[in-house]
Amino acid sequence: MAPRHAVNLSGTKQRGRTSHTVCGATPCLTFWKPETMKSTSVQTIAVVGGGITGVTTAYALAKRGFIVTLFEKNRYAAMETSFANGGQLSASNAEVWNHWSTILKGLKWMLKSDAPLLVNPTPGWHKLSWFAEFIGNIPNYRRNTIESARLAIAAREHLFSWARAEGVDFDLKREGILHIYRDKKGFDHAGEVSKLLAEGGLARRAVTPSEMKAIEPTLAGTYYGGYFTESDSTGDIHKFTSGMAAAIERLGVKCRYAQDVVALRSDSKTATVVVQNGSEQTEFAFDGLVVCAGVESRNFAAQLGDRVNIYPVKGYSITVNLLDATSQAAAPTVSLLDDETKLVTSRLGADRFRVAGTAEFNGYNKDIRADRIRPLIDWVNQCFPGINTRQVVPWAGLRPMMPSMMPRVGQGRLQNVFYNTGHGHLGWTLSAVTADMVAQEVAGVLLPRPHMELLPFSMPV
Repeated sequence: MAPRHAVNLSGTKQRGRTSHTVCGATPCLTFWKPETMKSTSVQTIAVVGGGITGVTTAYALAKRGFIVTLFEKNRYAAMETSFANGGQLSASNAEVWNHWSTILKGLKWMLKSDAPLLVNPTPGWHKLSWFAEFIGNIPNYRRNTIESARLAIAAREHLFSWARAEGVDFDLKREGILHIYRDKKGFDHAGEVSKLLAEGGLARRAVTPSEMKAIEPTLAGTYYGGYFTESDSTGDIHKFTSGMAAAIERLGVKCRYAQDVVALRSDSKTATVVVQNGSEQTEFAFDGLVVCAGVESRNFAAQLGDRVNIYPVKGYSITVNLLDATSQAAAPTVSLLDDETKLVTSRLGADRFRVAGTAEFNGYNKDIRADRIRPLIDWVNQCFPGINTRQVVPWAGLRPMMPSMMPRVGQGRLQNVFYNTGHGHLGWTLSAVTADMVAQEVAGVLLPRPHMELLPFSMPV
């Protein structure tokens, strides 16, 4: 049996029912025909977390007819990790980090405060157990990279169709993503990664420095070569999630914002959400619940008897306000990923340019450090010298990362408890497909099996 944290598109059985079926690379949903079958009741479901995974999960559940309540501790959706990420919808970035080269780079960078990967050396059981499992998943590098690519490709069509259906404008740019490499070693590794991505169904092509210049004329500097993925895209995750949050309310989802969930319980029949309001606690009962709480999912899972070993990996971004025509002309329209610095870019409309990246293992710390922001600004000045970086907005968020780099999607130990969490740096990229997958599994487990309406008949005499 596959580990619960590993998701796949091959179809799984839950209590005698098929939870997912496959048509090509995209999960195809199986529905009962309403003209011949009917269900006897509608189930109530709680979704804990109002980021990208929580909102899309609520949407997928509501579209299946569930009565959904979403709980979010902030006053609005998408106010934490889904607020200002790199903006890439990037199947081309599906390579998991479980590789010996990552370990070696981490050791090399450990004492360098501006390094792309920074690990606080202070020991702790959570951190140590996470890294032990991370190393233990190195043999799964190939399989999980291919699977991540498959999921990302399936996710993009879900996301685009939902945005069209609900009229959500999120500064979408379908200009592709260009990976840039400054040396032969990085470029050669990218060639091997491309072979894995191709097995997952993703086409990307090697490009020369002159071709890179043609793809993105504003990029300055000297490069060995690049890889271009035309099918990838970018957008504003906050705008998308906020738009989908409005959509789920139109579908009847009760969004309980500014609700501090302090405890979750279940007896397999009734799921209870406990909310703290000042000195008082309020309990809400549901037929089931889905945990989509990002870095808080580990604590909630423990309350429910499950182990979901998520570690909060801090990432930084800057949003450069392009206030003049010169800066707007000097900013790229094609999204980039710089392999050496591990930075990604997105053009968000005419007047904003986002640069994001780095990974910091420093617990649940969300402080914005100047020595981690400075390299992002310097990178913009070097690669796009025509951009005025006088007005830059810094941000930091905590990515919920599993040691396998694969999200936890599906049922927990208890029958009415489910998870859609732990997406790491691919949260937006994968969110739509994992939301659909978990919603289908919830339906398979919790909805009563519809029964056939039989027409009266008589035996022949």
